[in-house]
Amino acid sequence: MLNAIEISPDIWWVGGIDWNERSFHGYTTEKGITYNAYLIMDEKITLIDTAKATFTDEFLQRISQVVDPSKIDVVITNHVEMDHSGSLPAIHKIAPNATIYASAGAGVNEVRAHFGIEATPVKSGETLSIGKRTLTFVTTPMVHWPDNMVTYSDVDKILFSNDAFGQHFASTKRFDDENDLCEVYKQAKKYYANIVWPYGMQAKKALDVVKTLDLNMICPSHGVIWRSHIADILDKYEAWTTYQMQDKAVVVFDSMWHSTEAMAREITDAFIKEGIPAELIDVKHMHVSDIILEMCDAKYVAVGSPTLNSNMMPTVAGFLTYMRGLSPNNSMRIGLAFGSYGWAPLGPKQVYAELENAKFQLPVPVVAQQWIPSEENLAELQDTVCKMIEAAQE
Repeated sequence: MLNAIEISPDIWWVGGIDWNERSFHGYTTEKGITYNAYLIMDEKITLIDTAKATFTDEFLQRISQVVDPSKIDVVITNHVEMDHSGSLPAIHKIAPNATIYASAGAGVNEVRAHFGIEATPVKSGETLSIGKRTLTFVTTPMVHWPDNMVTYSDVDKILFSNDAFGQHFASTKRFDDENDLCEVYKQAKKYYANIVWPYGMQAKKALDVVKTLDLNMICPSHGVIWRSHIADILDKYEAWTTYQMQDKAVVVFDSMWHSTEAMAREITDAFIKEGIPAELIDVKHMHVSDIILEMCDAKYVAVGSPTLNSNMMPTVAGFLTYMRGLSPNNSMRIGLAFGSYGWAPLGPKQVYAELENAKFQLPVPVVAQQWIPSEENLAELQDTVCKMIEAAQE
């Protein structure tokens, strides 16, 4: 029998741990995933969220360590996406008289659409008394679905934050201060960059509400619970949601016969020479979701491709397509398109067009090198990078 974990008096973690999941919506989850659910033992026994359907047995075992699941009175569905709500039908069958709450409009409609179950709607600012505790609901639409909301427990000063502040990170240690904090921050940033980034404006509005709360814990739906580093993760979200960038560069490329690679290496070295940390990324050897992690707060982004069949390399096109789908705010980011060609410089030109469409600042024209770059050609790239940096300082 799998055990529940008491995270605060009368509040239990009853979720599931997915040690082997390595992909979520197209991004790599090399550290696995947790599906966090929380059980509050009060006059009305309350369950906040459930778990992915494949973890229903594990989820029910943990609840059963605390209470008979049929005695649950209230189920709060902060988010209907199936990794959060997949076990809702099982709970509804076991505890048919439990009242299910979801956000008015989107949440209620999505519970009905996914499971054929009727839920009671709640609006932002509404409260629910479950005994000595009063729960307050705050809707956070598009962080990252229309139905999203968070729930705050006044007695415990706990925010059940749904996707906000989460990480795809499997661990038996439930709290931030029990884990490798560097890894937790990395996974929180990767989660934000690959899932929440398109909704930065909405996330900022939600963050402003969260910052007004008196908090002992933030309990997200994925990853570890924040109790010792709440101020730190709020500061990080402040930076991410306001698109703050660091003075660093990422150089992303693919190459066929090493000409574009030679250019990429020279560009990387040029940034380093100017005192700007830079990372060289061959798209053949790094997943796009990890590239986005590195790019998330980088001021400079250089993207290179040779020409293949009158186009940029498919790997580079894939990265740019993935990036475009995340809708990053690139208006303050400095871009550079480069690459090599044999007959026509179509690949590098396509990269330039993609960066232009993505609203990058492009202070220098596309750098396209026919055949193999000479030492003189490579040296010219040093000047190109200097012009990029100068443009950023103007």
